[in-house]
Amino acid sequence: MAAPRYPDFLIVGAPRCGTTFMYRYLNEHPQIYMSPTKEPQHFATDLDSGSYLDSVSFLRDRDAYKALFAGARADQLAGEASTWHLYSQEAAANIKVANPDARIIIMLRDPVEMLYSLHGRRLYGGSEDLRSFADALDAEADRRQGRRIPPRARNVQALLYRDVGRYSEQVKRYLDLFGPDRVHIVVFEDFRADPAGAYRRTLEFLGVDPDFRAGFGAVNEGAARRSWRLQQLLLSPRVIRFARFVFPAPVRPLVGRVWDAINSREQRRSPLDPVVAARLRAELRPDVDRLGLLIGRDLTEIWG
Repeated sequence: MAAPRYPDFLIVGAPRCGTTFMYRYLNEHPQIYMSPTKEPQHFATDLDSGSYLDSVSFLRDRDAYKALFAGARADQLAGEASTWHLYSQEAAANIKVANPDARIIIMLRDPVEMLYSLHGRRLYGGSEDLRSFADALDAEADRRQGRRIPPRARNVQALLYRDVGRYSEQVKRYLDLFGPDRVHIVVFEDFRADPAGAYRRTLEFLGVDPDFRAGFGAVNEGAARRSWRLQQLLLSPRVIRFARFVFPAPVRPLVGRVWDAINSREQRRSPLDPVVAARLRAELRPDVDRLGLLIGRDLTEIWG
């Protein structure tokens, strides 16, 4: 077994921006080893409330985190893809302390589309109980005060959807700490239009063979829970403790995938209400403008 190590690079988010695609495609590359747990969220210490429920989402133990990369050969780069490391206000500094030479991959998407997709995913995972996206946006003021929090919510700060979608300060933290040469930004719309080109540029950034061709298959198709009540039951501390007792850590990701297959059904979500979309887009426009100046892209042309 290789000596414990921190990752050489991290995909830090944002959520619902193609990180699962990139994780899987990078994992195919012979010079890259990706953590078997896609999202350990180890460095997002400020988003971890310390609750038992958050122990499902945040890998707290340093040795357990480093053990995720024990399978990497000496000639491979090790990486992971925790989507909440971008939103976290502490993750960038924590990563810098752990590995000052780490390379950072940031993936960004039209924030309105991202937030609508994120709301759907949190419904799917049991961390959101307001089925209307408009209602969830309207609940933010109460939730900021600790009210109307879903009983099985993990990463409660992610319920402040507008904050999640304001990328500029999040991106600036990484640029300031790691410098532009060690931060690679992928705009999801570019990735979707030309996955091979975006993948090649990412390989060049990492310094591995850019001519390797991955199998660009579809992942993260739309899904909904067959039983939302059963999903809530399985997030109870008693069930989580039992599962951790029965299933050793290496097989838990597989168990999770099997459960998702059992309690999921394919479902295309209806389009976002254009009135809600227009209101949210107007609110986020100043931040999109700041981000565009920061990264040198006219994002209003891409994102509307």
